[in-house]
Amino acid sequence: MADDFCVGAGGQPLAPARAGCGGQKDGKPVRCCRHPLGETDDLNVLTVPPEPGATRRRLPALRAGLSPRRRLAGALTALTVLPLLTLGLAQLRGILNMPSQMLLYLLAVVVVALLGGLVPALAAAVAAAALLAYYFIPPDNFAVANLNEVVTLVAFVLVAGAVSSVVGMAAHRAREAETLATANAESREELRVLAEEQAALRRVATLVARGVPAAEVFAAVTHEVGSVLGAVDALIVRLDPDGAATLAARTGAYADAMPVGSRWNLDPPLALAVALSTGHPARLDDTSQASGAYGDAVRRLGMRSAVATPIIVEGHLWGAIGVGTRHERLPADTEQRMAGSTELVGTAIANAEGRAQLEESRDELRRLAQEQAALRRVATLVARGLPPAEVFAAVADEASSVLGADGTVIVRRDPDGATTLVASVGAHRAELPVGSRWKPEPPVAVAVALRTGRPARCDDYSQAPGDYADAVRRMGFRSSVAAPIVVEGRLWGGIAIGTRHGCFPADTEQRMAGFTELIGTAIANAEGRAQLEENRDELRQLAQEQAALRRVATLVARGVPPAEVLAAVAQEVSSVLGADGANIVRLDPDGAVTVLTRVGDHQGELPVRSRWRPEPPVAVAVVLRTG
Repeated sequence: MADDFCVGAGGQPLAPARAGCGGQKDGKPVRCCRHPLGETDDLNVLTVPPEPGATRRRLPALRAGLSPRRRLAGALTALTVLPLLTLGLAQLRGILNMPSQMLLYLLAVVVVALLGGLVPALAAAVAAAALLAYYFIPPDNFAVANLNEVVTLVAFVLVAGAVSSVVGMAAHRAREAETLATANAESREELRVLAEEQAALRRVATLVARGVPAAEVFAAVTHEVGSVLGAVDALIVRLDPDGAATLAARTGAYADAMPVGSRWNLDPPLALAVALSTGHPARLDDTSQASGAYGDAVRRLGMRSAVATPIIVEGHLWGAIGVGTRHERLPADTEQRMAGSTELVGTAIANAEGRAQLEESRDELRRLAQEQAALRRVATLVARGLPPAEVFAAVADEASSVLGADGTVIVRRDPDGATTLVASVGAHRAELPVGSRWKPEPPVAVAVALRTGRPARCDDYSQAPGDYADAVRRMGFRSSVAAPIVVEGRLWGGIAIGTRHGCFPADTEQRMAGFTELIGTAIANAEGRAQLEENRDELRQLAQEQAALRRVATLVARGVPPAEVLAAVAQEVSSVLGADGANIVRLDPDGAVTVLTRVGDHQGELPVRSRWRPEPPVAVAVVLRTG
């Protein structure tokens, strides 16, 4: 196969295939090739037939003849020039000889060949030979007198035909060269445009790879697209959830008419509106029918033609990029040429969103680490058994720091419905001092949390009633979040944080849960320790009472006199109950009492055996009357 050739690694051509070797590979013929470094028998390379139609591919002008108009022009020229030339030569019959006459006719044939090609020129040559034979070769008719004249006429026709053929070929080559030069110029222009597009894409891709902010990439893309496509205006819009479009970047004249950040409602047939609604490229070459404020702005800017292509980010429609011109329609391939720019914009947006998510994750981890560290510090205080007051102050301080609050308070709910402030940190603590009692009312966050037992927030204190709300307004707080404190299943109180700058994030309530749990644990631990101490005191007191009773019982069992037993009883009672004095009296028949024994200070005031008539509400009088 003469047309087969061999290719090696990387696509370089090898020597023609040798005969006598070959085979099949994947259903395709395999031929042996000769490598430039030496002949090898085992170098089997797939033969690559020439591209179908490659040998037939020619420029249209190369395979097309002259147009019928050109041929008609040549024929008319022959019909006009030859008679006129014959008339002129007839007037110069005695002056010009035969060779000169033949040369003039030959020039006329050349002119016909230049205008109409070979066929009219050959016809003109025959006609010229006939005119020469009739008018200028005696006896002035079509008869030829001798063989020399015949040879002369035949030679004239052949020379005229050859000259016509050469002239036609030269004209044909000239047309080929002109067509080829035009094609080369078009190719060079296409290569120049392609090089400009690739350079612009590389510049934008460099910005994307460097991770510059999306806004800078948008501005660069609009500038490059407008420059490459020859547009007077280029812009990028972002599709908002409500269906409107926000201008993200713009380049061109009259930037104030469509400032970056402005929002527009786009309606078909605007190219941007169609691209955003269909997700496909769109164009508009007549803006007179565009409606809405954006259409009015486009007409004020004088835009006549616009093309828009959608921007897809990770499978979803993000927005669109559009270009416009005031002078003529944008080329038919504008949509395809914008495809690379939209892909780069989508990549830049995806990269920016990825970086934002990464930064958000890092911030979340950093915030979580801060919260865990704060909770560990508070948990350490709780584990050390510090008094609740110290734990409350530490929790309030840590919550303010971690949650970004300007102030934090912890309140205890009292049985009467009021609250007592047990901890306060932040500015203007004098407005809410520790130990002060308040009755906050809804919509104050802490009031709602204490009523519902669930976290609450208040972002507007302007209409909140009560003294507590007045204090909050004086401190300048604009937003607050509160969470209840639950101790062993019962609502104990609450913690509230406030800020003077905007509102707290939506997850603040959840982030406060760890602090409220620690507060509840600290309170439960403190109450448990207090209960344990109380039990210990009761056991100690019971032991003291039992010991005292054993000592008195021992005296009774020994049969000591009653006076000693009574004195011992009074002493033990005074000691066990922590009294400053104790006495025992006997009720006499006349209603008076006799002091039988007394211990403690000032015994002389109530001497033993003295008699008294105590009256209520003296305790001994009430006991003796009521039993």
